Amino acid sequence: MTNDITKIEQQHLDLVLKKLDQRIAQSSERIKRAQSNLDEAEKGWKDVRVKFSDFNSIVETGASVHAQQQVLAQKERDQNQAQQQFDKLKKLKGRPYFARIDFIDSSNRSSELETIYIGLASFADEQGHFYVYDWRAPISSIYYDGGLGKIDYQTPSGLQQADVKLKRQFEIADGVILTVFDTEEAVGDQLLLDALSSDSSTKMKSIVTTIQREQNKIIRDTDSDLLFVQGAAGSGKTAAVLQRVAYLLYRFRGKITSGQVILFSPNQIFNDYVNEVLPDLGENNMIQMTFYQYANYRLPKISVQTLADRFEEENDPLSVKLTDLKGSLAMFAAVKKFALSMGKGGMSFRDIHFQGQTFFSKEDISKIYYSFNDNYSLSQRLEATKQALLKKTSGRISSEMKKDWAQTAVENLTGEQLELMLGDPDKHQFESEKKERNDLAKQIVKKALGPVVRRIRRGIFVNPNQLFLSFMRQVPDLIDLDDFSLKTQEWQEAYLRSKQDLSDQKLSLNDTAIYLYLFDLINGHHGDLSIRFLFVDEVQDYTPFQLAFLKYSFPKARFTLLGDLNQAIFTRNNARGLQQAVSRLFDPEKTRTIKLTKTYRSTKQITDFTSALLSDSNSIEAFDRQGQKPVMLRGDSLGRLEDLLEKNHQEKLTTAMITKTAAQAQKLFDDLIKDGFKGNLITLENQRLIAGDVIIPGYLAKGLEFDAVVVWQADPVNYRDPADRDLLYTVASRAMHQLTILSDDDFSPLFKRVDHNLYLSR
Repeated sequence: MTNDITKIEQQHLDLVLKKLDQRIAQSSERIKRAQSNLDEAEKGWKDVRVKFSDFNSIVETGASVHAQQQVLAQKERDQNQAQQQFDKLKKLKGRPYFARIDFIDSSNRSSELETIYIGLASFADEQGHFYVYDWRAPISSIYYDGGLGKIDYQTPSGLQQADVKLKRQFEIADGVILTVFDTEEAVGDQLLLDALSSDSSTKMKSIVTTIQREQNKIIRDTDSDLLFVQGAAGSGKTAAVLQRVAYLLYRFRGKITSGQVILFSPNQIFNDYVNEVLPDLGENNMIQMTFYQYANYRLPKISVQTLADRFEEENDPLSVKLTDLKGSLAMFAAVKKFALSMGKGGMSFRDIHFQGQTFFSKEDISKIYYSFNDNYSLSQRLEATKQALLKKTSGRISSEMKKDWAQTAVENLTGEQLELMLGDPDKHQFESEKKERNDLAKQIVKKALGPVVRRIRRGIFVNPNQLFLSFMRQVPDLIDLDDFSLKTQEWQEAYLRSKQDLSDQKLSLNDTAIYLYLFDLINGHHGDLSIRFLFVDEVQDYTPFQLAFLKYSFPKARFTLLGDLNQAIFTRNNARGLQQAVSRLFDPEKTRTIKLTKTYRSTKQITDFTSALLSDSNSIEAFDRQGQKPVMLRGDSLGRLEDLLEKNHQEKLTTAMITKTAAQAQKLFDDLIKDGFKGNLITLENQRLIAGDVIIPGYLAKGLEFDAVVVWQADPVNYRDPADRDLLYTVASRAMHQLTILSDDDFSPLFKRVDHNLYLSR
C-alpha cells in the first residue's frame, strides 16, 4: 500500500516539477527582457539636455532628469521583481513542498474534499490553480495546529473551521520522494527526529517543515502588544521567532518592510548564526543588533562596556546589588522624576564659544531656559531656548562685522574668493565700496557663525554628563537604598566609579541605559516611530530598566520577548523578578505568555543531565532522541581533550570547547595550538562563527548549538556557588549529540545534585 501511495505522490510531484520548469523558463525570459529594457532606459540619459541659460531652461532640465529617473526606477523594479520570482521558483524546484492535507472546509457548501500541498512559497499556474501553498497562508495553519478531525483556523475574514481527513508528510530530495508517511499529529516524530539528528552548522536552519503546535502559536500571533515566550534551552524559541518574522512580513505585506522589524540579540556571533534563515524563506533580513551596539550607536564618543567586561567585572556581591538597583523600574521612575524637576531648576549647561571667546555663557543660557512659563514641557523649553539663542546669534552679526577679525578677513580675500562671494558683477553692483565691504563682512561672519548655529540647533549647549552625575548624586534622595540592601557609602562608591568612568569617556551598560533615558527626556526625544515589531532574544539578561527604555525608544512597536530564566548569565538572580516587571510595563489585556517545555536540541540523555543541574527542572521535557550519556572526566584534562578531538574528527563531529572566561579560552587555544590544533578561537563578540572546532567563553555561546560540547575545567574555582548554576547549565545545554565535562581536580559542587545514573565517569 505504501509503495502505491509513493507512486501516486511521485506522479503528482513530477507534474508540479514540470509546471515549475515551464514557469522557470518563462521567468528567465522575463529577466532577459527586463534587463534589456533597463539597458535601453540607461541609454536614454543621452537624450537628456542639460541647460542652465535661463530659469525656464533650468525647469525644463529638472523635469527631464526627473522623468528619466522615474523611467529607470521602474525598469529597475521590473528587473528586481523578475529576479526575485526566478530565485523563488529555483528554490522550490529542489523541494516544492513538504506536506499535504485533505480537508472539508466549513465555508464550502458542496462539502467537497479539498487537497493542498504546503511548501516554502506559493506556486500557481496562470489560471490561478495552486500547486503549492505558502506555509504562512491561513489555510496552512491547519497542518501545524492539530491532528485529524475538526479544527478552527484564523483567516483575514475571521475564524473558519475545517474537518481534516488526511495529513501526509514528505521527505523530498532532487525531485524524488524519499519517504511518505501519514500522521495524526501536526508534525510526525519521525520527521522531527530526522531533522534533529543532523549535524550542527555555522548557520541556523529554517524549521518550517517541523514547526510544532506551540511554536505555531508564537509564529501566527498578530493580536498581542507583548508576546512573552519562555522556554528551556533548545526548545526552539529563537527558531520559532525567526519564522514569526517571516510570517509577519508575509501577513502585513505592503504595510511593513523588514526595515521596520528589529531583533535585539545576545551577541554579534549569534547575529551571524541566524542571518540566513529569513533569506532562505524568501524575505530580507530585519535589523539585527545587540543592546551594546544600540547604545554604542547612540553614544559614539563614549566607550560602552562590552560583554566580556560586563561578565568578568560584575561578579562581586556589590556589583550584583548595583545591577539590581540600576536595572530596576524604581530607577526608571527616578530618572523621569529627576528629569521633570529640571523644568524648575538645576539644568546643566555649557558655554558656547566663538573665536576663542565665550559667545553665550552657561549662565546666560540658563536664564533664557528658565525665562519661559512653568507649563512648558522639557522639549518645548529646550526648543524655545534654541530659537531664542538663534535669534540672539542673528542679532550679533552686525557687531561681529565691525570687529577686527572680520575686517581683516575681508582684506585678506583673494580675487577668486571675491568672485565667488560677489557673483555676477552686473547683478551685484553696490552704491559704495563701504556697502560692498559690509556685504563681504556679513557673508564671512555668517559662515564663521555656522558651527555656533549648528551647536545651538543640536542642543549641544546642554551638558548631559553633568546632568547624569547630578542625577547619580541624588539617587539616595529619590530611592530607598534599603529596598536593595545597599548602604549610602556603597552608593557613594558606585557614584565615584561612574564619575571616573565618564571622565575616561566610558560607561557600564547599566549606566548607559540611565544616561540615554535621561538624555532623551531632557531633549524631548520620543524614540523611533518607524519600528513596528521588536524582538528581544535572551531577555533574561536584560534588566527591567533596559526593557522599559526599549519600550520608550520604540513606542509604536509590538514586542516579542523570549528567553529562559535558567540561563541568566548577566543579571543573576535579578532575572527571577523580570516577568513581574514586564507585567507592569505592558497592558495585561494585550499580553500573551507562551511556555515551551519540550527541548529538542539535545539527546534525552544530555537533556536529563543538564536539567538535573537546575534547582527546578520540572518544567523541562526531553524529546525522545536517544544518544550517549554525558561523560565526566577528572585529571589530565588537556590530554583527554586531545584524544576526544581526534575521535570526534573521525566521527565528523564539530566540537565546542567552552570555557568560563576569555582568558581561559585564550590559554586553552595556546596549549592546543602547540600540538597542531586547527580550530578557531572566539573571544570577541564581533568575530565570525566559521566551520570547524571552536574554543569560546560561555557568555558568547548563548543561543548557539554544537555537535559535541566540552565544558572546560568545571571545577569549584570556576563554578563555585549557586550564582554560577545558570552559566553552567547554559554552557552544557549547547550540546546536541555529545557532552563531556572536564576538570583537572575536583568537580564543581553544583554537580552533586545530579544523579550518578545520568552520566558516566572515568
